[in-house]
Amino acid sequence: MLKVLKNRLEQGNRTSKYPKVPINLYNRYRGLPQINPDCDSATIKACATACPQEAIDASSCKIDLGKCVFCGQCETQSKGEFVKFTQNFEMGVANKNDLLTGGSLPALAEHSKKHFKKLFGRSLQLRQISAAGCNACEADTNVLNTPFFDLSRFGIQFVASPRHADGIHVTGPISRNMHAATITTFEAVPSPKVVIASGSCAISGGPFYGSDDIIGDLNSIIPVDLYIPGCPPHPITTLHALLKYFK
Repeated sequence: MLKVLKNRLEQGNRTSKYPKVPINLYNRYRGLPQINPDCDSATIKACATACPQEAIDASSCKIDLGKCVFCGQCETQSKGEFVKFTQNFEMGVANKNDLLTGGSLPALAEHSKKHFKKLFGRSLQLRQISAAGCNACEADTNVLNTPFFDLSRFGIQFVASPRHADGIHVTGPISRNMHAATITTFEAVPSPKVVIASGSCAISGGPFYGSDDIIGDLNSIIPVDLYIPGCPPHPITTLHALLKYFK
């Protein structure tokens, strides 16, 4: 016991001080893209053609973050002249149309619903639904429960039963086999409730876009309140979105 206490004193508190203190991410992290609309049209069209997700609209010089998997192909193709990925992890939005961006996003806090802040600002319980994803989104969501992020210090927890939840957090492209389970779980959550689509798969189908075996767009089967783009979304992207939208 004394050794445990000694180790604890030596190690100190490892929990991040975010959001009071900014977090520095690894330099290879790809966040909100910086887009140069003045880039020559041939380069933009080449980026759009190379994009495996068909996420680039060459005519408007915008990227759909709901489809983007942040592979960096467009940045490589244009040598940074058209697209550069920044370290800005603040990418959560309340409206899906805002994900089609020219390099900026609306302030999430200003677009959150006031009654959600009133209801869930001090305590928010979420039921995670893995709707046929590759488990990357689930793994990075689970990281939020580690001592570094310590999600519960903000009054936010993931619970086992939808009956105990205030909303659902959906990852994966929603396969047809998971369609009924997703709807049933959503209906089991008492109202008022929230719906969060996390990751490009839940938002648009991601790499599985166009497959006959998936639903793809969560918003097509139940109304979504918060979108968190990424493949997978970085834990700090999810944490920022939850704090800005509900706190």
